[in-house]
Amino acid sequence: MTDKTVRFGILGCAVKYASKFVRTVTLLSPNAVILAVGDPSLETAKNFAVSNGLSPETVAVYGSYEEVLDDERIDAVYLPLPVTLRGRWAVAAGGEKKHMVVEKPPAIDAAELESLLEACESNGVQFMDGAIWLHHQRTARIEEMVFNSELLGDVRHIYSTMTTPVPEQALERLSKDAMGSAGAIGELGWYPIGAVLWAMAHELPTFVMALPSSVVTNSSGAILACSASLHYAPTATATVHCSFLSHLSTELAITGSKGSIWVNDYVIPYEEDKASFEYTTGAQFVDMHVGWNVKPEKVTVECGEMSQEVMMLTEFVRLVGGIKSGVSKADRRWPEISRKTQLVIDAVKKSVDVGCKVVYL
Repeated sequence: MTDKTVRFGILGCAVKYASKFVRTVTLLSPNAVILAVGDPSLETAKNFAVSNGLSPETVAVYGSYEEVLDDERIDAVYLPLPVTLRGRWAVAAGGEKKHMVVEKPPAIDAAELESLLEACESNGVQFMDGAIWLHHQRTARIEEMVFNSELLGDVRHIYSTMTTPVPEQALERLSKDAMGSAGAIGELGWYPIGAVLWAMAHELPTFVMALPSSVVTNSSGAILACSASLHYAPTATATVHCSFLSHLSTELAITGSKGSIWVNDYVIPYEEDKASFEYTTGAQFVDMHVGWNVKPEKVTVECGEMSQEVMMLTEFVRLVGGIKSGVSKADRRWPEISRKTQLVIDAVKKSVDVGCKVVYL
């Protein structure tokens, strides 16, 4: 094991994301290794280690989160905990100088996120949230090919969704205690709101407004679905939608002054080893409006074993390696992206709370 290797601990073993992270580290990353897993239930931690092929000879299994953070061998931690626990334990991890990847949303609101990021910055550790799609080669290709060219022009409107169905009998069990007060806006809205910010070069909107007829709650007040409008002065707008009530959809459509982009699977591609998007530029209706003068062009990006999970881990390991060797400091770009995403989520939630009125940022 070389000095370039990043040694991970996992806080929380009861969610599927943790198994996905183990797969990425153990099968696909040569410069990362898992040395510890921890859960308040030692039995859960043991079962997790066994089911994910983690050898007890090389991986410590702990019955608490504290023991993982106290393990001096650990460079970084992965936190797939429920959102209501993430902020607290991320702050604790920062205090122990552990670099971290935190699932999204990483905190219940912007105030808690600021405390988390301050703990990271003051201790010189790298923070990154788990929005893996930002690391995909397709995302980079769109930026390179469309955003930095004459194909799209100025962004005029963005439409983005993240919906996934929850069984009807389980909807009433969704609670603020588990998801935080933002409910679906935080759990699912992190993606479409993040996609809008990405398309707008991470510029904050001037104001947001939740759409009144779109807000659905269960009997405990947990938000199950919501749409919102985001406005950028002077000409750009966006519509985002998140829901636990609809069929799976992860759509992103960007319309510019000269062209348009469509991505139907931006959160998780249809296939792990490749992904595509479509675009048109200079489109017009033909005479008598019986068709278009151009058809969408499809661009396919082959990634092989370098999935978006691997790309994110590779970037994180690179950043942590630079800090460990003293060559560089923590990259503030990733915390800033998370900060802006959380600010917009909080603004949409505030709009819901005040009767779907305009909230300025």
